[in-house]
Amino acid sequence: MSVLTASGGPRLDEQVLADLDARLADTDAFLDRAYPGEDGRRQPVHTVYVPADRYTVDLPQRWGAEAAALVAAQGGWAALCRTVGVADHLVEAVAARAEAKLAAEPIEDLRLDFEDGYGTRVDEVEDTDAVAVAGRLADALAAGAAPAFVGLRFKCFEEPTRRRGVRTLDLFLSTLLDRTGALPDGLVITFPKVSTVSQVEAMVAACEAYETAAGLPAGRLGFEIQVETPQLILGADGTAPVAAALHAGQGRVTSLHYGTYDYSASLQVSAEYQSMEHPVADHAKDVMQAAVAGTGVHLSDGSTNILPVGSDDQIQAAWGLHHRLVRRSLERAIYQGWDLHPAQLPTRFIANITFYREGFERAAGRLHAYLTKAGGGVLDEPATARALARYLYRGFACGAVGDAELLGAVGLDAGRLEQLARPKSDTENVAVAVRS
Repeated sequence: MSVLTASGGPRLDEQVLADLDARLADTDAFLDRAYPGEDGRRQPVHTVYVPADRYTVDLPQRWGAEAAALVAAQGGWAALCRTVGVADHLVEAVAARAEAKLAAEPIEDLRLDFEDGYGTRVDEVEDTDAVAVAGRLADALAAGAAPAFVGLRFKCFEEPTRRRGVRTLDLFLSTLLDRTGALPDGLVITFPKVSTVSQVEAMVAACEAYETAAGLPAGRLGFEIQVETPQLILGADGTAPVAAALHAGQGRVTSLHYGTYDYSASLQVSAEYQSMEHPVADHAKDVMQAAVAGTGVHLSDGSTNILPVGSDDQIQAAWGLHHRLVRRSLERAIYQGWDLHPAQLPTRFIANITFYREGFERAAGRLHAYLTKAGGGVLDEPATARALARYLYRGFACGAVGDAELLGAVGLDAGRLEQLARPKSDTENVAVAVRS
């Protein structure tokens, strides 16, 4: 029904608006549930994979020391920055911050691997290792020596390995609970080689069963899905099952990780050309990126198996490749990847710090102009302001920029910037940030 309430006034009455609300109530509820937006969780810049039985409490420190020694042997941090193409005016700042980052937090996210990196062993050996590794992690947590994020990758839910994988997960979690009394906040469980939505549904059921058996709160266990099969990108019915799998996780899925080598091998890409930048990899990650948009689920790239080892020339070439691939991911809005060797840490950190420092002044200037309504040569919208805030906050979180720099250039410290970067609504949080 429509009425003319006044000359030049609105013609749609309250009944029309109420009808629209009623028609879209289910849609509103679906969007709130399925696409809640970012939840403020920190995203690590990398995940380091190590065979589970090789884990020791001092592993992060050993990796940091080994990486620092290699940089020193190759001429130092400034030389490495120049080798990988950091602009001259940024070398000093990037070198200093990368060195400090490696010393303070060499590993942000550590995965103790009971899958491909561990291999197939007799049950008694894997049982023993699962208990022992969880015990060593408990020691690291007690000593404050564990990375911010740490967990395990267990064997997949395909029939030959399903029971073995679940048993290892059970033993690991149970030992950790028995030793610590509570699971750490930064615990991460990696669910590999997922091919179907039903496997994710089964993983949810396994998590629920474990929570009940262990007396944990419902929903305590989350997991990341490793996308290593084309069946999860393109299903037999022509859909993209990865999106359905994410939502089938019932809020437990924390991240999607691309598996470089399993995925490309399954598409018969020759070993020589398997890479994070192969077209099949880009296609898979484009689909994954669209699937996680608005969900709060993180996205991670995979790894390169070309390691900085061997002769000086081989080390320099591998560093150049790794740096370029990390930078490529960052430019494509994929802010996490895998590292497989201590010598990959320096170029991981250099690539991240350079990415945020080289754009800092422009991004800070645009956001400051937006917040203060100062105008300028770029007319930004609320969504772009949020993107600028996210970029600047990620730079702060990875050690590329400092709190004082943010306050001086934007007028917001890191806490208020994070508030703006992950809003409940653009208008509400821009106002809060400016008032603060």
